[in-house]
Amino acid sequence: MSTGRLRSTERRNGRRQRREIEYEDRHEDEDEAMTLEDDDKPKDVVGLKGDRRSIALLMFLYVLQGIPLGVAASVPFLLQTRKISYKDQAMFSFVHWPFSLKLFWAPIVDSVYVSWFGRRKSWLVPTQYLIGLFMLLLSTSIDSMMGEGENGGEKSVSVFTLTAVFFLLNFLAATQDIAVDGWALTMLSKRNVGWVSTCNTVGQTAGYFMGNVVFLALESAEFCNKYLRAEPQSTGVVTLSSFLYFWGIIFFVSTTLVMILKTELSPAPQHEDNRGIISAYRQLWKIVRLPSILSLIVILLTIKIGFAASDAVTGLKLIEEGVPKEHLAMMAVPLVPIDIVLAIVITKYMPSQRPLDLLLKGMPFRLLLGLGFALLVWWAPSAKAADGSYPLYFYAIMLFSSALHQVAVYCMYVPIMAFFAKVSDPVIGGTYMTLLNTVSNLGGNWPSTVALWLVDGLTWKGCRTADGACSSTDDCSRPETACTILDGYYIESVACFVIGVLWLKLRGRQLRELQDLPPERWTSR
Repeated sequence: MSTGRLRSTERRNGRRQRREIEYEDRHEDEDEAMTLEDDDKPKDVVGLKGDRRSIALLMFLYVLQGIPLGVAASVPFLLQTRKISYKDQAMFSFVHWPFSLKLFWAPIVDSVYVSWFGRRKSWLVPTQYLIGLFMLLLSTSIDSMMGEGENGGEKSVSVFTLTAVFFLLNFLAATQDIAVDGWALTMLSKRNVGWVSTCNTVGQTAGYFMGNVVFLALESAEFCNKYLRAEPQSTGVVTLSSFLYFWGIIFFVSTTLVMILKTELSPAPQHEDNRGIISAYRQLWKIVRLPSILSLIVILLTIKIGFAASDAVTGLKLIEEGVPKEHLAMMAVPLVPIDIVLAIVITKYMPSQRPLDLLLKGMPFRLLLGLGFALLVWWAPSAKAADGSYPLYFYAIMLFSSALHQVAVYCMYVPIMAFFAKVSDPVIGGTYMTLLNTVSNLGGNWPSTVALWLVDGLTWKGCRTADGACSSTDDCSRPETACTILDGYYIESVACFVIGVLWLKLRGRQLRELQDLPPERWTSR
């Protein structure tokens, strides 16, 4: 139900597979040398010795990366409590696009650097300083942008300004991600490269969790008064401005320490990628022109249309119905171990030669759950207690529905990532995987943005008559008499389900055919 959390999971797992392939590409010829070296070393040397500090640093860098992503994902929840329109929510959803577009500037980050300072530090240090500066400057004006006037008053929300600022913040975070991913390939020894995936998974998840779930809980006056305070107050323990200020300082201090204390080792000349910017873009163009890739791109850009309403709008509608945003965010906590188990189980039992068969089986299940979420939103007002709270069984049903949703998500996501790894040309595996993951992420972003944009336009409005009925014929002279006859969210939910079923009919066979193509149909040489 949380589109930000889904995007984070997809980015994280996509980068993990891309890095593993890229590492193998760049270090294949080291295997024999490393084997000889390990044979000569005492047994206590084999392991984490010599890499512990580097692993800790990588973990921390990925934590920092997750903070702005988590904060950006929490802002729509805050905006929803301020009753902004869904078109404004659609505009703000563009802040998630930089991670889907970073392919376009990743070759520049890889090719342009200051040698004496370090290939990755040349981008990491200034980028993290800029993120810290953005956070510090944003902390001084974020309250005004969010529609909070002086002395607790209210004014209009500056959605366009918020979108521009957080778009730039996520652009910097995406650039930092490119630099950290590249540095990870040379920071650890060959025997410990598997820890890169662990650092990314644990680090970014922890950062996203702090920037989203922890922040929303501590920002909520209701949550803090109930669990953290002896005497109730009107605000939470932290505000968005104080949270940004704190992490802005952390970014400045930690970046300075990395710049001074951590030396970047230069890779051996035979392992250094010296293709240059033009060569990198030419390679991408060769890949895109492959007929099989063109067909796959069309599939990736359209496969998630059927889930747009449930992924992008459901959470906001529940907040609109009175479900506390911090309770909705806390639903992510028990789902984390479920996600881990699902990834392991599905990877183990998925057919390796035909992984997309599982995707096609999981897609109808996920489409049906979209309708289930629409029913949950429709039922929410009836389940609400007289004091505006929701009973425990309502949250239990929400959690159960979310768990089922994650099963469907992973039944689709793990197979598509396995398929990417299967068809990627091993000679240019890093570039290949980056392209496929970029298109896949974009295929999830644009339907969500469109779904948010259309909600208000599809909603049937009316006016409340004297007997309390909602009529479409009466003239609404007073705003307080306005009512909703049919919410556009329900129209979208049904439309997305129909589109998803039609997609399965029209594109399902093509998807099966793609996984049966021989390897030479996926190479650009």
